[in-house]
This record gives sequence, structure tokens and C-alpha cells, in this order.
Amino acid sequence: MKLSRLFLILGLLAILSGCASSTPRMAEVRAFAAESPKLGAYHELTERYRNTYQREQPYLSPEADAREQQLNAARQQACDDFVKLQYGLQAYMQTLGKLAGDNQYDLEDQVKNLGGGVKAWPGSGLDDRHVSAFAGLTRLVTRGLTRNLQEGAVNDLLRDGRQPVQDVLDAMRTLLRLYDKSSDNEQKIVLGMLDSEIPFLDPKRERLLLALARAQQQDKQAEFRLVGLRYTLARKHLDAIEQQHRALVAQIPPETKEQP
Repeated sequence: MKLSRLFLILGLLAILSGCASSTPRMAEVRAFAAESPKLGAYHELTERYRNTYQREQPYLSPEADAREQQLNAARQQACDDFVKLQYGLQAYMQTLGKLAGDNQYDLEDQVKNLGGGVKAWPGSGLDDRHVSAFAGLTRLVTRGLTRNLQEGAVNDLLRDGRQPVQDVLDAMRTLLRLYDKSSDNEQKIVLGMLDSEIPFLDPKRERLLLALARAQQQDKQAEFRLVGLRYTLARKHLDAIEQQHRALVAQIPPETKEQP
């Protein structure tokens, strides 16, 4: 008899959980989580920024090379933190999706990537406010992983994540502007060197070198145009994620927080 009651209770819990995850609102939350791969555009641009020196080095004068080597050392360390912002936001979005009934996300490895936090990097735009926001987002992800699948848990996470998500998105947009500015500087170095050297090549005696230089010039011009479009797309993705998150927060019913 007791065993029958236990099975009945477990069955009812399963039904309730299924009902909670099948509401239109939970479908919206799952759709929001499904947008997290779009943060990959920010990740790719962070890695491109990390590798700036390797691309610039063949075009640098000896004096500029020594200066850029110092900048590169700091850039490598900073990018370890810059990319964590994407990991944190992605983990938050997918934690929401998991609480809303989407079981495709394995968040254990993602949580490991958040370890150690981030620090402010003067000159980059990543400041103490953004550092605090990332720490808050990390705590929310850790807490969310211990909660049961239910709409109340989703609403709690959304409510508490409102400001941290806003601040982390602000940090990522700030860093995209840094990457864009760095790319403009790289373009001036690379194309400037080619533009200044090509006219001095002898079309008759250095025909092959001239052809290679012009091909390189065209390739680099196309590369920088494409990168400019990628920056625009990455910013649009962040703006869209912000709008979706704001809409979900705005739909939180009053007094939905669970009582201890």
C-alpha cells in the first residue's frame, strides 16, 4: 500500500513538472536559451583580438615590434577574462533553459570555465562594475543548477539576473568597441605598409614580388571589410539577447518567489 502511494506521488510530481515546462512562457524561456550559440560571434572576435600581434608582426618596423610585443603579453592575459564573460552569460541562458525543461544542456564543464572570476583591466573598459556583475551571474548559475524544474525557479533566476545580465552585456559591447578600434589600427599598419612599399617595386625586375604584394593587399582589404561586418553582427546579437531578456523579466508575475 505504501509502495503504491509512493508511485502515485512520484507520478503526480512528474505530471506537474511536465505541465510546468509545457506552458507558453516556459517555451519562450527555452527559445531564449536556444539563442546562446549566437554568443559565439563575440568569442570569435575575442580570439581574433588575442591574435592581433601574430597578424601584425610581419608588417611592423623593429621599433613598433618591440612595443607591440609588450602589448601582446598583456592582451593574452586580458583575453582569458574577456572570453569568460561569454561563458558566464551562455551558462546563465542555458541554466534558464534547463529549468524550463530543456535537457540538452550539460553545464558541468561550463561551470568549471567560470572558476576564478575575472578582474578589471584598465584601458579596456572592463571595470569593477562588470567584475561584480560577472560574479553575480556565476552565483546565479551555481544556484540555478541546484533548483528543481519549475516556473517559480525560472522567475527567481530571471529577476535576480536582471541587472547582472545587463552589466555583463554592457561589458561585452564595450569590449567589442575595443576590438573594433584595435582592428582599425591593425588595418592602418598592414595596408599602410603595403600602400607605401608597392609603388617602389620595379614592375620589370620585381614582377613576381609586385604581383604577390598586390594580391596580399586585395586579400587584406577583403579581410578587414569582412571583420567589420562581423563586429556589426556580434553587436546585433547582443542587443537581441538583451531585448529578449528584458521581455522575459517584464513578464514575471508578482510575488512568484518561493518561500523558504
